[in-house]
Amino acid sequence: MTILLYLLLGASAGLTAGLFGVGGGLIIVPALIYSFKLQGFAPEVLTHMAVGTSLAAMIVTSLSSIKAHQEEHAVQWKLFSIVSAGILVGAFLGAYTAVNLSGHFLQTLFGIFAIGVSAKMWFGFKVREGGRFPGKPLLVIAGVVIGGISSMFGIGGGTLSVPFLRRIGLTMQKAVATSAACGLPIAVMGSVSNMILGMGNQQLPDMTTGYVYWPAFIGIVVTSVFLARLGARLAHNLPADKLQKLFAILLVVVGVQLVI
Repeated sequence: MTILLYLLLGASAGLTAGLFGVGGGLIIVPALIYSFKLQGFAPEVLTHMAVGTSLAAMIVTSLSSIKAHQEEHAVQWKLFSIVSAGILVGAFLGAYTAVNLSGHFLQTLFGIFAIGVSAKMWFGFKVREGGRFPGKPLLVIAGVVIGGISSMFGIGGGTLSVPFLRRIGLTMQKAVATSAACGLPIAVMGSVSNMILGMGNQQLPDMTTGYVYWPAFIGIVVTSVFLARLGARLAHNLPADKLQKLFAILLVVVGVQLVI
């Protein structure tokens, strides 16, 4: 029964990611928090488990996404190689920061972040696009910030990296593709850090490696990859503006509940 729950979670996360163009972590993390609460896991570790498991699942979904974008030759690998150096550092720092926060405080921060993302989606805030291309030091610093925030909250980073990449002059297609590639080092460093930093915690349940809970990982991965493709196809046939506002409402509800 629990595996079925995770299969459904993976399906909904994948479908939502494909439909709304945001990382599945925004759905996976709060859903796992609620699921882990229902299973009676220790409140001190369940939020960390949700973040760590979300990051681990994103390794698989990122690889699938990168493959699709690479077929269109849209990933800017030279830019990726510079930004990812900062991302790796930031992803470790983000994971380290998260595991040293209380579960309740981390949950509250995620709720605030979700509300902020929902506001961006509802009002359509946009950064000025096509600016000057920065030098390597600034690209690395940007990677540290993107990797740190994304790893802390268990998300792929597209919410942060796509606006940044558009700001420095990439087309939307190339920004989305390169952002998808940037999600891989976030997921790898973030999940590995959560595995290592969580080892030895006596409050963790069975079938975990650090803060990664494998039954949830398997269930999410099995269905999310396929449903993300379906969601992407549906997105081309449904009114994007209305869908985006509906998802913004969902994020507000989730965010407020987590904060409260």
